[in-house]
Amino acid sequence: MITVKKIDSKQGLKAFVKFPFSIYKDSKYWVPPIISQELETFDKNKNPIFKDADATFFLAYKNDKVVGRIAAITNWLEINNQNQKKMRFGWFDFIDDLEVSKALINEVKALGNHHDLEYMEGPVGFSNLDKVGVVTEGFDQVASMITWYNHSYYVNHYEALGFKVEKSYSENKFPFKNVHPDYFYKAQELIKKRYKLRALKLTTTEEVMPYVDKMFDLFNSSYSQLSSFVEITDIQKEFFKKKFISFVNPEYIKFVVDENDEMVAFAIVLPRFAKTLQQINGKLFPFGFLKLLKAKKESKEVLFYLIGVKPEYQNKGVHAVIFNEYYNTFTEKGIETCYRTPELDDNDAIYKIWKHFDAKVIIRRKTFRKEL
Repeated sequence: MITVKKIDSKQGLKAFVKFPFSIYKDSKYWVPPIISQELETFDKNKNPIFKDADATFFLAYKNDKVVGRIAAITNWLEINNQNQKKMRFGWFDFIDDLEVSKALINEVKALGNHHDLEYMEGPVGFSNLDKVGVVTEGFDQVASMITWYNHSYYVNHYEALGFKVEKSYSENKFPFKNVHPDYFYKAQELIKKRYKLRALKLTTTEEVMPYVDKMFDLFNSSYSQLSSFVEITDIQKEFFKKKFISFVNPEYIKFVVDENDEMVAFAIVLPRFAKTLQQINGKLFPFGFLKLLKAKKESKEVLFYLIGVKPEYQNKGVHAVIFNEYYNTFTEKGIETCYRTPELDDNDAIYKIWKHFDAKVIIRRKTFRKEL
């Protein structure tokens, strides 16, 4: 018999965070989250998303053993401001037992009906900066720190439970040696001259910080047309600064400004921490933090996390300026392989940006939808 319990204690949340460690303990491809960071994400006193969203956490038990988990999320900015009557769910993991996944989804359905919402979609997080999608192809590829990994049977459960595909995403990979600067060097010189633009040369986190708020403002404006968009509020910016910026090499953050020092484009690249995260197995201490610092400095693999261009500068080749900056930085650092995070398959703009990079799709993932 399956029993589902609502979790609201610190002990319960820790069990929620640690459950995937049991079902992926033998996986070569799953990348563990940092346990302390996951707990902070779910802490209503620390994560400002809870000022605009609610989350209810559930664990499923069978014979007194945890066999599944799910987070049911209502983002009130999305529901009230964008009129998207969506019940979100994420952090959805389970053993290969349909009764387990069904029992967990029924809890999400009940909450959605309680709030008079129209449909549920998942797996998704609170916003665009959270993990998204269930893997449908590429189960033999190592995940990254900003994506979920899952067993292949997950897809069968979504289908058996009556879900339909809502959004599709692709993750790509390309060797840096295949990047040809001819595609962007001359173009970026012309574009900088024509629009009076310049790339900022920042080498420390202290130099980066004054521009981060403007970066999030530009993120909101440049991503607003995407089907998955939810605005990042001012108070959330502070949280993301603390959560993300310390993990990013300052030279991997690129800003392009106009003659008035107004930001027109940005990009964030992360060292690919996947192998190190597998080694530390979710624990920053006593040695995990030091290993991450070492990987931050020495990793020869990078992950393109975000690229944003001001709407009035889109389709004008400004990305060539960004790519030229990264080409110089990556050449100096000896970067060997570049990865791209999940990109919506209907995001034509992003695929135009990458058309010259001879990238290979390595993972496909989807979100699933069901009417309430």
